[in-house]
Amino acid sequence: MKRNFHAGGQRSSGLSLNILTDDELDEIHYGTLEVLNETGVFVEDDAALDCFENGGAVVDRDTKNVRIPPHVLEDAIRSAPAKVVLYGRNPVHDIVLESTRVHFTNFSEGVMVNDPYTGENRPPVKQDLIDSAKVIDYLDEIDFCEKALGAHDVDQRTVPLHNAEAYLTNTSKHCAFGPGNGGFLEKIIAMAQAIAGGVKAFQRRPIVSFTTCPVSPLKLIADCCDIIMAAAKNNVVCNILSMAMAGGTAPVTLAGTLVNHNAEVLSGITLAQLTRKGAPVIYGSSTTAMDLKLASASVGTPECAVISGAVARLARYYALPSYVAGG
Repeated sequence: MKRNFHAGGQRSSGLSLNILTDDELDEIHYGTLEVLNETGVFVEDDAALDCFENGGAVVDRDTKNVRIPPHVLEDAIRSAPAKVVLYGRNPVHDIVLESTRVHFTNFSEGVMVNDPYTGENRPPVKQDLIDSAKVIDYLDEIDFCEKALGAHDVDQRTVPLHNAEAYLTNTSKHCAFGPGNGGFLEKIIAMAQAIAGGVKAFQRRPIVSFTTCPVSPLKLIADCCDIIMAAAKNNVVCNILSMAMAGGTAPVTLAGTLVNHNAEVLSGITLAQLTRKGAPVIYGSSTTAMDLKLASASVGTPECAVISGAVARLARYYALPSYVAGG
């Protein structure tokens, strides 16, 4: 089992970059409590509304607004595991996510690819997924495997299953997928169970995890809810990842964006814990600032790096494993 080095810890030597002080973290937390308790989140799925209501949240069925009291939110945070293990098909690739320990993965998903033989820039096909999975499997620097591309040459109504098949059969590392919906999540788990050696073998060592994104600002759409609840019921890791854009779908200020981001992720984590207490989750982020000239997400920028550092600190504040997109 692989435990990589720590980053950002308070040490007596060397350098560290800690974006937020403890007091600032407290203020963001208090702001998040206020937003979720007073403003609430839009929850599109009826089963999720039932889950929130049964767990103590205030649900307005007409507007699908859910207001989460502080005690419900904080109980959910406490019940989420502080450590998760991402199991590989080959145990040598098992990795531990905890505290400040840092691992690396590729990102998802490229919508175009440069053909390695002709140089043509074209939409990716399933063979490109197979090839990229083999490259990721070979590279020691990449600790687990995300779907780098999506297959554009297959029926797009079932593309998550094609994507999963291409990766699960061509890498021995842990695989993470955006499954599209809860039904596809169940089918991908069935595929992984066959590869792992059966249901019990998969339960001991789940070789897949899943990612879903709230819609900013403050919306848990039906497919997002479906994925969170299905992952929790199956006791597999779910990465709940906000993709807010400061100045676009979130406030232009860093503090305001972090409160918005935090509310989205924590509302998803609350849904997971209300579905199954102790369900493994990851505090995820691909949040950045909006390019005000192009109205697009700015990545590789100082703003993205600062936000990424801040959300990693927030995850540590809650003792949750985190996934943070590269800046």
